[in-house]
Amino acid sequence: MRERPLHVVVLAAGQGRRMRSALPKPLLPLAGRPLLLHVLEAAEALSPSAIHLVHGRAGGAPLQVVVGDRPGLFWVLQDPPLGTGHAVQAALPSIPGNARVLVLLGDVPTVWPELLRPLVEAEDPLAVLIARPADPGGYGRVLLDGEGRVRAVVEARDAGPEALASPWVNTGIIAASAGELSRWLTRLEPRNAQGEYYLTDVFAMAWAEGRPARAFTTEDPIAGLGVNDAAELASLERAWQRRQAEHLLQQGVRLADPSRFDLRGRLKAGRDVEIDVDVILEGEVELGDGVRIGPFSRLRDCRLAAGSEVLAHCDLEGVVSEGACRIGPFARLRPGTRLAAAVQVGNFVEIKNSALAAGVKANHLSYLGDASIGEGSNIGAGTITCNYDGLSKHRTVIGARAFVGSNCSLVAPITIGEEATIGAGSVLTKDAPAHALTLARAPQRSIPGWRRAARPRRKPLEQREPRSENAEAGKLGDEQSA
Repeated sequence: MRERPLHVVVLAAGQGRRMRSALPKPLLPLAGRPLLLHVLEAAEALSPSAIHLVHGRAGGAPLQVVVGDRPGLFWVLQDPPLGTGHAVQAALPSIPGNARVLVLLGDVPTVWPELLRPLVEAEDPLAVLIARPADPGGYGRVLLDGEGRVRAVVEARDAGPEALASPWVNTGIIAASAGELSRWLTRLEPRNAQGEYYLTDVFAMAWAEGRPARAFTTEDPIAGLGVNDAAELASLERAWQRRQAEHLLQQGVRLADPSRFDLRGRLKAGRDVEIDVDVILEGEVELGDGVRIGPFSRLRDCRLAAGSEVLAHCDLEGVVSEGACRIGPFARLRPGTRLAAAVQVGNFVEIKNSALAAGVKANHLSYLGDASIGEGSNIGAGTITCNYDGLSKHRTVIGARAFVGSNCSLVAPITIGEEATIGAGSVLTKDAPAHALTLARAPQRSIPGWRRAARPRRKPLEQREPRSENAEAGKLGDEQSA
């Protein structure tokens, strides 16, 4: 038990009207994950005694769906929403007086544990993280004295010329002693353009008492930046992606163009990994040594073994390769796909919930669903496993070194024996034995003397009479009468 327990208060009750979205603003995505989850992840990295998530009445249910049950997370209702100061007041009754309180904002995802720890560990009764962006825009301004202590924080809409001249902006991230913070919050008054209780008013109170807040500065260009509209969200997305790309480049991942790469999750990459342009990685992705990803591809929750290659325009989700394999171009691999070494999956092949053993080839225009395919087998172009009967899914088992000809339909449940050969164009509804040729075709026959029906000759286009609107209307009326 720490002598001064840490309690984190996350403010997520704002409606975000400027986003013009049906979603609460903290649930809008950044790098593939809701803004709020970025904030909670940073808070959890500090090992707090508790996290208090303040929400409004309208946004509570959607937030709970996304956040779910988390150890040490408590939900606090702010109703009605009367400003940031009022939101923190709602959480304080469940926080012990000797605690250190860290306040985070649900729409400010650019916070990392290394930024927050100095505020948490400070002995000052009040501390704040401030930044100096190139464009202060609508951020609240921080007024400092000659020694760098905080005199006041003024919201942009209430700021005069002196405040607007300050280069320092408030990130909204503060830390304080719970007892002192509670005392200051009871003195808040809604004397501002919005008629709200501003949390930032406590800085002027601390200054008046001769106990000014300590300012922790950051030169990170995106640290503490929030989003107020779709344009700011898009700008932050690109800055976030650029940061991730630079981190991967430092690790040795070779990105063809860092500005045309999106990581919407986590990537674990080996040595000599190459990623071409316009590749999107989502969820948990692991790429072994020497893996190459072609342009315009998406990988979600995939693990590819060393030496694997994904060609252009592929979509992979839930794929695991157990050896070097070759995928694409234009392949779609769905969850449950497992590929052994030397597997080749070609263009316009779709695989779902299937295991392909070493050396299997499916190079063209096939669908393999709920199948197990043995070592060295060849799947011809246009072959499908008919795995769904309208009610249930059924499995197809193909033995080692089988050869399935082009344009075959394998109606599951069915087993193809090892080294079996299936003639092209076959529709199989029964098991095919090993070491045998199996055919399932209608007999071919020719009808002598057969002629196609004669088509009436049409006049050349330049000799046809133009159709009038009245003629078309009359024709329609005749058809309706008939």
